[in-house]
Amino acid sequence: MKHLIKPLCGALIAAFAAGAAPGALAQGKDLKIALIAGKTGPLEAYAKETETGFMMGLEYLTKGTMAINGRKIKVIVKDDQSKPDLGRTLLAEAYGDDKVDIAVGTTSSGSAIAMLPVAKEYKKVLIVEPAVADAITGEKWNKYIFRTARSSMQDALAAATTLKGGSVGFLAQDYAFGRDAVKAGKQALATTGSKANVIHEEYAPATTTDFTASTQRLFDALKNKPQPRVLAIVWAGPNPMNKIADMKPERFGISLAPGGNILPVMKTWKAYAGTEGTIYYYHGFPKNPMNDWLVREHTKRYKMPPDMFTAGGMAAASAVHAALSKAPNAKNGDALVAAMEGMAFETPKGTMSFRKEDHQAIQPMYHFRIKKDQKHEWDLLELVREIPASEMPLPIRNKR
Repeated sequence: MKHLIKPLCGALIAAFAAGAAPGALAQGKDLKIALIAGKTGPLEAYAKETETGFMMGLEYLTKGTMAINGRKIKVIVKDDQSKPDLGRTLLAEAYGDDKVDIAVGTTSSGSAIAMLPVAKEYKKVLIVEPAVADAITGEKWNKYIFRTARSSMQDALAAATTLKGGSVGFLAQDYAFGRDAVKAGKQALATTGSKANVIHEEYAPATTTDFTASTQRLFDALKNKPQPRVLAIVWAGPNPMNKIADMKPERFGISLAPGGNILPVMKTWKAYAGTEGTIYYYHGFPKNPMNDWLVREHTKRYKMPPDMFTAGGMAAASAVHAALSKAPNAKNGDALVAAMEGMAFETPKGTMSFRKEDHQAIQPMYHFRIKKDQKHEWDLLELVREIPASEMPLPIRNKR
């Protein structure tokens, strides 16, 4: 993907060659947007998809002009390497030195959380994409924070709608993302009224390659518990599902329930046709003009369909475009916040809106099944059903 992104970015940078604005949303000056992502490090693939989707989103929404209300857009991309200290520094640099009108980022939840106080200090809007930790729109939130990405709780609520009873074990990464997701998973089961019981939680370092001991502990905990017995896998990056499946959980009547992942990972799941899970986005599921364009153009340019983080990047671009179009003369971050609260905007998943109470984007999710008959290398999933936002009662957790 790396060699394909550079030509697009180069063309866009050339198109953004006008001068920069010294003040926030000053009429007639360039609109400056910071995009912060972990382009090097463990989440590199996610970050690059986000950047591609963001740039393609602006292209689509401006019909190729890269301007809003006649004002040229300049995107300043910064790599925080998924390091919280660097993320915080880069956002302060974007607001203070680059004088950006609005910022988007970042890939790592840890880095995103570190960035939140910076937005408050500078009183400027930060749209969080694609970090998912609940704390971002929960206890760490402030009024300048909006999130187009789904939250851990939205992931968990989607999964909980598919499980009415039985026994559940969790395997997750031993850091903020994994622990946050399992906490949300347990709360989601209670929120949706599921009668499933969480039997065991297993946490492993993000760098783990041998899952034998963790998986055996999960098998031992689940094997004599009420059916259905589900081992839920919460993992960012290379997914351990294949290694766990090699240990034959079916011997104990245990089914695997993976969360959605990027296409190169899910492509390795063909042997597990019929396995079900939930996902934020899959290119073949939404039916709307924006997604049709994204699938068509991305496939043409990159020889593969858009991925989940590509769609997320486009959603963030749409939120930026809608905000700056709605409030073209906003003089400060407070005015932009007022324009964005409750704002609806189109995305590859359909219409999203920012909830006024915590600025979380309310959105549908998808229940999938791994296809048995795959027509080509990216024909991976079939839709069981779209899960509407109304079935996922997302709690409000901030202290507004």
